[in-house]
Amino acid sequence: MELSAAQCRGARGMLGISQTELAEAASVSRQTIVDFERGARTPYANNLTAIRKALEAAGVEFIPQNGGGPGVRLKEETSR
Repeated sequence: MELSAAQCRGARGMLGISQTELAEAASVSRQTIVDFERGARTPYANNLTAIRKALEAAGVEFIPQNGGGPGVRLKEETSR
């Protein structure tokens, strides 16, 4: 499933992290995040994968939506 700009913005919002923090976690430039989220350009596939993995590692999951595109939500805590 490909990551959309809206999912990226939403995931960052849920996590409460800045574009700079996401860029650092994904090892991409802040400008890559800025341009992606405003729809100016789509990052290279390897950068898009790194952004997605950084968001997932921080605690979100990307889910299919009924009748629509993919969504995003916080991962459910598992109790032990």
